[in-house]
Amino acid sequence: MLPMLPKLFLLLTLIPLPAQAECPDWSSRRASEEIAHLQQQITRWDDSYHRQGRSLVADELYDQSRHRLNTLQRCFPQPGRMLDQPLASSRGGIAHPIAHTGVEKLPDANAVQLWLKSRAQVWAQPKIDGVAVTLIYRKGRLQQALSRGDGQHGHDWSAAARQIEAIPQQLNQPVDLLLQGELYQRLNLHIQARSGSINARSRVAGWMRRKHLAAQDAAQIGLFVWDWPQGPSTLSERLERLAELGFTEGREYSKPITRFADAQHWREHWYRTPLPFASDGIILRQSRRPPAERWQAQAPHWIAAWKYPYTQALANVRQVQFRIGRTGRITPLLDIEPVTLDDRQIRRVSLGSLQRWRALDIVPGDQVAISLAGLTIPRLDSVVLRRAQRPAIQAPRQEDFHPLSCWQPVPGCESQFLARLTWLSSKQGLNLQNVSGQTWARLIEAGRINSLLDWLTLDQAELANIAGFGKRSSTRLLRSLHSARQRPFARWLKALGLPPSGSADLSGPWQTLALKSREDWQNESGVGAGRAAQLAAFFRDPQVLALRTILSDAGIEGF
Repeated sequence: MLPMLPKLFLLLTLIPLPAQAECPDWSSRRASEEIAHLQQQITRWDDSYHRQGRSLVADELYDQSRHRLNTLQRCFPQPGRMLDQPLASSRGGIAHPIAHTGVEKLPDANAVQLWLKSRAQVWAQPKIDGVAVTLIYRKGRLQQALSRGDGQHGHDWSAAARQIEAIPQQLNQPVDLLLQGELYQRLNLHIQARSGSINARSRVAGWMRRKHLAAQDAAQIGLFVWDWPQGPSTLSERLERLAELGFTEGREYSKPITRFADAQHWREHWYRTPLPFASDGIILRQSRRPPAERWQAQAPHWIAAWKYPYTQALANVRQVQFRIGRTGRITPLLDIEPVTLDDRQIRRVSLGSLQRWRALDIVPGDQVAISLAGLTIPRLDSVVLRRAQRPAIQAPRQEDFHPLSCWQPVPGCESQFLARLTWLSSKQGLNLQNVSGQTWARLIEAGRINSLLDWLTLDQAELANIAGFGKRSSTRLLRSLHSARQRPFARWLKALGLPPSGSADLSGPWQTLALKSREDWQNESGVGAGRAAQLAAFFRDPQVLALRTILSDAGIEGF
């Protein structure tokens, strides 16, 4: 429950590398350039957040970028490298009486179980997405409020704190005490799993950094006191005493846990249950801890965080590929190092169009943000960091591909040709059972398919020498291919790639349809001028006419 960037940084060096994290095969020169480039970007994010109160990147993407920097620095040690200080620009002029600690972020369930195994009397709390604050009371009256700053020195937020109704200005007992907590944006029935953090933390940080806090903004700020450094020795006692003093939220949202299943339960519960604040995980906190005077501005052993699943993953682009569809549409695809979102491993994401790829200018080595659209479809959200060295990528030319191109797997046409075959055997085409794109790819690779209809003459002997086609699978494949001969004429037309024809009569035969002019097609129901031109061109294309001859010779009805 610390401000955005500091809490992510403090113990990233303790996070184990994921299984797939490997050192890239870079020269020392490139490694130095890439590390420096990433470090400069992170420094800009740090400065913008701490000095200007503006968050330029999502918390979890910042976290993952930091993790990547640490990984690269381990892979390519640099003698004389200066210690990174992300909180340098947030250091204030007032010393904290008690240091703000960091928090160890546990990377997965196994790490949580290991952490819990060696500890007793642990409590769980929501990891509130706000900004940390120190509140100092003298004889029950608010004397001073300090920002977290760098954990040791903060800024004076007293003037703003006196306008926030959620911060008691006078306690019901004349006590001296120092509290640490979180200022958060009040939200109405906020479900983190559905809505995310909606920039709530940055909004509060911005309000607190203004010279004058507006009344309407102050009314939106809540307070969650999560520690009383010099309070009673056990957390249960601290919570009860704080509640008596008017700080009740800590007691409401603190739950004792005795086993991993309890932590798992509260993490899932708070992730999917309406809350009055945004949260990005849970805090695990030991009831007892060392005296406050020994606390330091770093992560202690008695607190840890288990964050919610990522809604955005930072992915390294391995390769940019271009898939050419049956109609000639070019779709750029990013092959990425595997990332996990909602328990799904993502390896590839589509950019949709050449225009978008060119606008984003993505090359291998770039870092991109990936999320799930509708909880299922991988989606590129943004480019987070661009590779320092920008290799040139030769993309296919759109003018070379169209609905009547690539009827053979000649160089450059492999993708569209395979898409044609896949469509031909699909449910929208001839509906051939047990014939997939992978089946066609194996036949093409073996040299048995060199045009769209070569499969009509395939026999058992030809399949016998192809890896992956045993006797049983060959028999099943040939039976399926042979069934295509019984398909009606209109279905054959669609399988060959006939453009959309509205409600036009496709009963045939071929010659009847081939004689239709563009105007004739346009007179058909549901056929506009553009489609009419495409239909007329289809029946006159030399490659299509050659296919018609093959089907006629094979005795297919209508041809």
